[in-house]
Amino acid sequence: MASPRDIRRLALLALYQLDASPETTTDNLRDSIEDLDSLAEEGLVLVDGITGVSAKNRDEAVAKARAAWDARAQADAELTALAPDWPTARQAAVDRAILRLAWHEMTAASAPPKAIVNEAVELAKQFSTDKSPAFVNALLGKVLKRLQDQPAEPVSDSPEMTK
Repeated sequence: MASPRDIRRLALLALYQLDASPETTTDNLRDSIEDLDSLAEEGLVLVDGITGVSAKNRDEAVAKARAAWDARAQADAELTALAPDWPTARQAAVDRAILRLAWHEMTAASAPPKAIVNEAVELAKQFSTDKSPAFVNALLGKVLKRLQDQPAEPVSDSPEMTK
């Protein structure tokens, strides 16, 4: 069974594939992830440490990538506003995928935002350039600050909750 970190890494690869070829189908994304296992069996390891990915893990990674892809316009708008000199069109494709994935996870509250920032920095260290981890950290740090500054939504409108 793949760890949450492994699923995130696979989602990054699927999101990168979507960015390169937007017409890629969900089945093609699943197949690409499945192909990683076949390549590992042949001694070719593209994503270190990820083998034996279950169908459930593939589906989870693809769903995460698809959700981030569907939210890319909102992510790109905020990220461009936060770094106007580095709009998403100017960013390296891997960095763009990392940022979109992390932005989606942070705004969907799928995990603690600080943990998501840390994971994104690790992805940048593994898959991108030497300068990418600092860039990813700085930009997602601004997103994190915005999320922390937002007032929490009340869980209920009951009088007890509004006192």
